[in-house]
Amino acid sequence: MEFRTHRTYVSGMEMWQMDSLGSLNAFVQAAEARSFTLAGRKLGVSSSAIGKAVARLEERLGVRLFHRSTRTMTLTPEGSCFLERCRRIFSELEAAEQELAQTQGAPRGKLRVSMPLAGMLMMPALSAFMRAYPQIELELDFTDRLVDVIDEGFDAVVRAGDVSDSRLMTRTLGTFRLKLLGSPGYFARRGTPRKPEDLESHACLHHRFATNGKLERWPLRRGRKDFELPTTAVANTIEPLISMAEQGLGIACLPDFAIRRQLEEGTLVTVLDAHLQHSGTFRMLWPSSRYLSPKLKVFVDFMAQNLFPA
Repeated sequence: MEFRTHRTYVSGMEMWQMDSLGSLNAFVQAAEARSFTLAGRKLGVSSSAIGKAVARLEERLGVRLFHRSTRTMTLTPEGSCFLERCRRIFSELEAAEQELAQTQGAPRGKLRVSMPLAGMLMMPALSAFMRAYPQIELELDFTDRLVDVIDEGFDAVVRAGDVSDSRLMTRTLGTFRLKLLGSPGYFARRGTPRKPEDLESHACLHHRFATNGKLERWPLRRGRKDFELPTTAVANTIEPLISMAEQGLGIACLPDFAIRRQLEEGTLVTVLDAHLQHSGTFRMLWPSSRYLSPKLKVFVDFMAQNLFPA
């Protein structure tokens, strides 16, 4: 997490005197790096200078901010709470600077965003954003694990599902549906399933959740008969399933936004649409604050308008 505006508060001199904002910045950098040494390198000072700044801060606050040992350094509960407040302070400062800078040019600066693994399929919208705002530096982290937006220093995350964290603001980006599909060649060779039970005699390509290792359940209306789907292949990302389905290796269950091009070109066709019951929502989440920085505001607005075009 970099704060270009804060670098002026620290000096590269060994025996520098830190003011209040400088001490807070030293704490934030140390908390995020979990290391005085790495924090010092980032700010251009020694690890001992960072340690002394944090010690003075702890003395002034009257609380311990870190649990420290020879091998590890972790935040205390008070330290975690204080870190969140410090990030809000620096977010406000950065937003104030960018609001002033916006009068002289386009939004700029680094934007750190966590995307789901399926976010690779959102690259057309992300690429369009980069072309529209070349002065914003996108740092994208693709993962399906549940990241802590605030503690890990993300500006925003894109995720599917419901949100219950009161520390976060949210905006709906769009909805999607899961579809069962395969290649025309596969269905010509193996036949087209007419009811869910027909899938028992087909090659089924499954997605495994990277977070819990479970297979994603196909949202079929199964009626009175319960049955097991064959497991012909399993992948923990969507792209290999798309490729296997296009090559005629089986039927996959995939989100519609991921296979829009294939459906338009006819390399994949859907089946059993009337027997599926599913609707999912993608949301943008970001830390609550009084003001939204210009770079984050344009990113949220752009993705809401362009991620799921009509």
